[in-house]
Amino acid sequence: MSFAELPPLLAEALEARGYAAPTPVQAAVLEPEAAGRDLIVSAQTGSGKTVAFGLAMATDLLGDEGRMAAPGAPVALIIAPTRELALQVSREFMWLYGKAGARIATCVGGMDASKERRALSHGTHVVVGTPGRLRDHLERGALDLSALKAVVLDEADEMLDMGFREDLEQILDGAPDTRRTLLFSATMPRPIVALAKRYQRDALRISTVGDDRGHGDIAYQAVTVSPSEIEHAVINLLRFHEAETAMLFCATRDNVRHLHATLQERGFAAVALSGEHSQNERNHALQSLRDRRARVCVATDVAARGIDLPTLSLVVHVEIPRDAEALQHRSGRTGRAGKKGTAVLIVPYPRRRRVESMLRGARIEAEWISAPTPEEIRVQDRERLIAALLAPQEYDEEDRALAERLMAERPAEDIAAALVRSHRASMPQPEELIPNSPEARQAAQQERHRPGFDDTIWFRMDIGRRQNADPRWLLPLLCRRGHITRNEVGAIRIGPNETHFQIPRAIAGKFSAALARTAGQDGEEGDVRIEPAPDAPEPGARGGGGPRERLAPAPHRKGPRRGNAGAGAPRHSPTPYKGGGNKPGGNRRPGGPPRAR
Repeated sequence: MSFAELPPLLAEALEARGYAAPTPVQAAVLEPEAAGRDLIVSAQTGSGKTVAFGLAMATDLLGDEGRMAAPGAPVALIIAPTRELALQVSREFMWLYGKAGARIATCVGGMDASKERRALSHGTHVVVGTPGRLRDHLERGALDLSALKAVVLDEADEMLDMGFREDLEQILDGAPDTRRTLLFSATMPRPIVALAKRYQRDALRISTVGDDRGHGDIAYQAVTVSPSEIEHAVINLLRFHEAETAMLFCATRDNVRHLHATLQERGFAAVALSGEHSQNERNHALQSLRDRRARVCVATDVAARGIDLPTLSLVVHVEIPRDAEALQHRSGRTGRAGKKGTAVLIVPYPRRRRVESMLRGARIEAEWISAPTPEEIRVQDRERLIAALLAPQEYDEEDRALAERLMAERPAEDIAAALVRSHRASMPQPEELIPNSPEARQAAQQERHRPGFDDTIWFRMDIGRRQNADPRWLLPLLCRRGHITRNEVGAIRIGPNETHFQIPRAIAGKFSAALARTAGQDGEEGDVRIEPAPDAPEPGARGGGGPRERLAPAPHRKGPRRGNAGAGAPRHSPTPYKGGGNKPGGNRRPGGPPRAR
């Protein structure tokens, strides 16, 4: 189906926004076989899926005359994982259905809940919101789902990852059985499939992702650096590309805060987005990016969900994504709506194998390059400056009068040189980096090892992340059970159900003997099984307490948590990132007890 076959008011709205032809996902939902059916749609971010599900619901929203009926209980509900994405969807629906007389209410966390309840009470056609706020309005009786004809779950995979399953189930259970359920997700993991089976009927499966999970309009690059030069590489990448808008991704809010301060100190116009910022602060940061007062955004994964910046052409993964899906979602902030974008992964030398494995799993071809050098940046600066000065310009009389005065005072070469000098002075200076040579990589690798850890034996424990394993209490446990000091424990790698750690071979026998004597003698911790590991852990395992850093034990934490923690149970605070190694600690999901032996 083409846009010409749509209801006239929708076709006019699309034409006014410059839409000439539907994108693949928009064309797919407009096919006759999709009419009136539940849909499961896999589509990349930036593929036009917001307009796609807006068009898919046209028959549910518009009357016979192609206009909305009088507002009352909502007939469509759209659920998004973050405030920014919900607000973006709301803006898209306002122009798409504005001429049809649509009334749209937005319900998101961080906004005035009383104003939202008043808007709902006055009648609406479409409600767009985040799971937590929608559930709150539903429980208070402010949100009436009885008239719903369609429910959309936008970026459903991310909502499940963020822990909104219970909220989603309560909302969907409260909606009429006759509704349509449209599920949009960039990826289709098992939890999404299970959710679809429970809440959809005879759903049509649509996928526009294709065999290549990497976005077709994004050029991927991987930059290898010494772990100590990550920030210098970020500075040089920003200076080399001089993107109109760039987004830098970090793993934690502490790292966002630190990198944001570093960039501001170096003269970059940068803003930050993380969970610690209020909604007003987030709105102000995004507006600064839209009106060009800022050009760089430093953000965490969750804080950047749903952000749509038309001028965003560069994404830098300052810290390696946790998996292929996170890589895909981060990179999808650029290369949208047919525009080209660049996604750059900064890879410390010791972690190259992990990134190569991640890229293979994501079926992404990345170009492995060195970080831009100051000379390469200066070459780019010269080309950009010449292009800017030679571009067609309009000058008023005052400009020409000042130019004539300058020409009378100085030779043309001096005036041009002064212009170049002024331009260079306004740009942050690039950094000198260690050359990407085999010797540099070997030196960086050797730097990770302390004396005495060249010959080690791997041991394993039968507890992992699901049992709240954390270096802050694992390290004291190993010292008590094995009669060793904290300096005699090497790298610690925490997996889902078990933890691996290194012990120097010279003391491995003494350590094993002490473990046998202390087994079962230290309460719950004595039941933790510790034994030599037959193989080294996989390089991609999440680490902690590596050989170059040590964590003091948490005084309130003496062992693994017994029993299943409730939804409101406290979690560990993340440990600040120290450099290129694996991030110790971090947020751990509550888990069950260790297995008794």
